[in-house]
Amino acid sequence: QVQLEESGGGLVQAGGSLRLSCVTSGRTFRGYTWAWFRQAPGKEREFVACIFRGQRSYYGDSVKGRFTISRDNDKNTVDLQMNSLKPEDTAVYFCAADQSLILSSVGNPQQYDYWGRGTQVSVSP
Repeated sequence: QVQLEESGGGLVQAGGSLRLSCVTSGRTFRGYTWAWFRQAPGKEREFVACIFRGQRSYYGDSVKGRFTISRDNDKNTVDLQMNSLKPEDTAVYFCAADQSLILSSVGNPQQYDYWGRGTQVSVSP
């Protein structure tokens, strides 16, 4: 059984930093594309960042220059370093993975086969 589990969420003041981590069990994800999405109350799930197996990474416009995604293929983990956090970054953050994504579809949550349950990130003014 494949499972993804996020950790590292919490409450932080604006301008602060958090580091999210996603760990998998049940299958190696060395050849998969990993991503982070987020969803605020009443809003659609939003693409945050993704990283391909060759370490190429892409970011949503709202987080470029502030967030960094990284992966450790030996540990089957993917991290999201979030700096200069803003109140509008408040959301539940989800880890996702898929084996056969193409670049044009990385921002579409429906293209991902595997999801974690999410971790809450709250940024106070």
